[in-house]
Amino acid sequence: MISAIVRPLRLALLLDDTAPPRAGRPRLTFAVPAPLRRLVPFRTVELVQLADLVLAVILFLLMMGYVGVWAANAAKERALGLPAPGPVSDGYVYLAAIAVSLPVALRDRLPLVAWRLSVLLMPVALWVSATIGRGDPPFVPPVVVSYLFVLYSLAVRSDRRIAVVAWVVTVIMGWITHPGSAPMVAVIAAGVLLFGHNLQVRRSATARLIAEERRTRQAEGAQAALAERARIARELHDVVAHHMSVIAIQAEAVPLRAAGDPVQLTAGLAEIRTLSLAAIAELRQVLGVLRDDDGRTDTAPQPGLDRLDDLVDQARAAGLKVLLERPSSLGEVPQAVGLSAYRIVQESLSNAMRHAPGASVAVGVARDDDGVRLRVANGPGARPGDSPGAGHGLVGMRERAALLGGTLDAGPVAGGGFQVTATLPIGRGDDA
Repeated sequence: MISAIVRPLRLALLLDDTAPPRAGRPRLTFAVPAPLRRLVPFRTVELVQLADLVLAVILFLLMMGYVGVWAANAAKERALGLPAPGPVSDGYVYLAAIAVSLPVALRDRLPLVAWRLSVLLMPVALWVSATIGRGDPPFVPPVVVSYLFVLYSLAVRSDRRIAVVAWVVTVIMGWITHPGSAPMVAVIAAGVLLFGHNLQVRRSATARLIAEERRTRQAEGAQAALAERARIARELHDVVAHHMSVIAIQAEAVPLRAAGDPVQLTAGLAEIRTLSLAAIAELRQVLGVLRDDDGRTDTAPQPGLDRLDDLVDQARAAGLKVLLERPSSLGEVPQAVGLSAYRIVQESLSNAMRHAPGASVAVGVARDDDGVRLRVANGPGARPGDSPGAGHGLVGMRERAALLGGTLDAGPVAGGGFQVTATLPIGRGDDA
């Protein structure tokens, strides 16, 4: 209980726990004209602080004006032999003018310091008003305007506990100065503090919303980047795995097939070179989304079902016995579906080359109301193949099918073979 009372008092009277001015929002500034830059140590001026400085000067002059009028009236009354309030020294007069001006000048940068100064110096202004001005109550306009501005700045930038302490101190000061005005002082101070606190809550909510939107955009950007990386990784895996498998098998088979015949050896090396150039060309298509120094991109069309014959020829050249079954026409197939179907067949043939060299492979392509259907099945290899890999190829095939809303099943079949079946719906234009 005691801590709940003491901590707000410490925050309000001893510590500085205020937010920066308009955190997260741009400050309105203007450049100092060139002829004046030699006279001031800064190049830009913030409009809010300039307005506070102008208001502080106006309040200073107003307070001096009020005191001057009061002093002149008192002098006339004394000249007429009437009772008049005693004179006030110039030091108190200037201190009263500073009491209403200095806190306003500091309220934007140091609202809590400005309020503390106002609490310390305002009694001087009130005393001068009550003494020489015969104010009843002694709340002259410069005093009221200055204190309410400082109170508002405190509520906008401070914790609500500090605002509550400021309200209590204000009510006590008002009651001590003029007990009859204490209720009015309490109501006006509470209204100003509530208005400032509500504005602070709105600004905080807006700042949190902006920060949340920024984090959301960053998360969406990161997700898009990950998706793009996964897409490029799938394409690179399919292209490199297939062509490198064919080239490796050809490089192993050509010397055996040539058996020292220079003509067959030259022809085999030429075929390897052709396969290498095809791999390079396809890699360039895959990486076409990346710009070169001139900002150009490779706009060559991606492979589709119309290039299945090339895949089959490469597989046959690598030693597979491939049978391709497909209708004479598959109709219009979206590019994303055609590319995914091509890559699935390509990866399936690559797996057969690596794990079942010399096997018989049946490739079936069909189309029905559900979309494009694929089936790639191979029997046991003629000789032992490579050991099973990490499985990235199967993962990539399943991702391609899933991106289109399709399905893919892959697994061993009776007799030692392996089969891949996929259904790719038509009508969803997402790029794989």
